[in-house]
Amino acid sequence: MTQPMPGKPAEDAENELDIRGLFRTLWAGKLWIIGMGLAFALIALAYTFFARQEWSSTAITDRPTVNMLGGYYSQQQFLRNLDVRSNMASADQPSVMDEAYKEFVMQLASWDTRREFWLQTDYYKQRMVGNSKADAALLDEMINNIVFIPGDFTRAVNDSVKLIAETAPDANNLLRQYVAFASQRAASHLNDELKGAWAARTIQMKAQVKRQEEVAKAIYDRRMNSIEQALKIAEQHNISRSATDVPAEELT
Repeated sequence: MTQPMPGKPAEDAENELDIRGLFRTLWAGKLWIIGMGLAFALIALAYTFFARQEWSSTAITDRPTVNMLGGYYSQQQFLRNLDVRSNMASADQPSVMDEAYKEFVMQLASWDTRREFWLQTDYYKQRMVGNSKADAALLDEMINNIVFIPGDFTRAVNDSVKLIAETAPDANNLLRQYVAFASQRAASHLNDELKGAWAARTIQMKAQVKRQEEVAKAIYDRRMNSIEQALKIAEQHNISRSATDVPAEELT
């Protein structure tokens, strides 16, 4: 028969207390972790309610075709051919499509174009607060929300433009409106340049016609003077008929 050791019950009691303390510590840590998770979830939920949402829409641009340019292409090409024939321009100049696309891209990325676009939209007008500084800051923010992204020819990546708005439909619709707005401004500038080119060509052609008329008149006057002098000499010598059988117009 064995007798129990005097110190064993105390050790068992001490071990039992340690296990309970361990569970309490783990449970307390678990509650702290759960509390932190709930706090972060509440913060994220509050952010979704109070933070302004932003959506973006992107459009890819490319050079226009001959059919897209319509009558502008034929008129511009006609003027170019005249310039080449008169040695006023080289034959290896950029194509009409390239020049038109260059103007479009310049308008698309222009700060003035973005500003004028937002000023005429209901999207901006509905968000104005009536304070000049606040409205100016809002306008600057919207201007910066339109970004032109140049392409990479070596990687076959086209140019693109991105617009940021509060909702996805707004971003999509506003981007379509902006591309059309920039395209209209580019077309207006190109047509103005075409009108100027036609006006310059008209002035040039009138000047050429005037010079040709002056040269023709000088030749005519010189011939008339020669005839008049010949008639005077004939009268002085009483010449009444041609002294030669060669027609007068063949004499030099």
